[in-house]
Amino acid sequence: MKVTYYGHSCMGVNVNGVDLLFDPFITPNELAKHIDINSVPADYILVSHGHEDHLADVQTIAERTGAKIVSNFEIVSWFAEKGLQNGHPMNHGGN
Repeated sequence: MKVTYYGHSCMGVNVNGVDLLFDPFITPNELAKHIDINSVPADYILVSHGHEDHLADVQTIAERTGAKIVSNFEIVSWFAEKGLQNGHPMNHGGN
């Protein structure tokens, strides 16, 4: 397993050749200007919630890589409306 910290809320985890990208906020982050967003790998993009500082680069990276977007139903549906159909919606747990 390899973990890469991209700054703020974003990190990548590679497990057995599968790239997981969490909360991609790179381009708007002044402290991450040295990172080439076109080199960030992703097979799955996991979005914890719908704040800009957790999803700013989802569309750009998903369009380039074809990554599956994993998040709650509303966020996956929102990206589907923007043309990203490769999503896996989840529901909040409960009793």
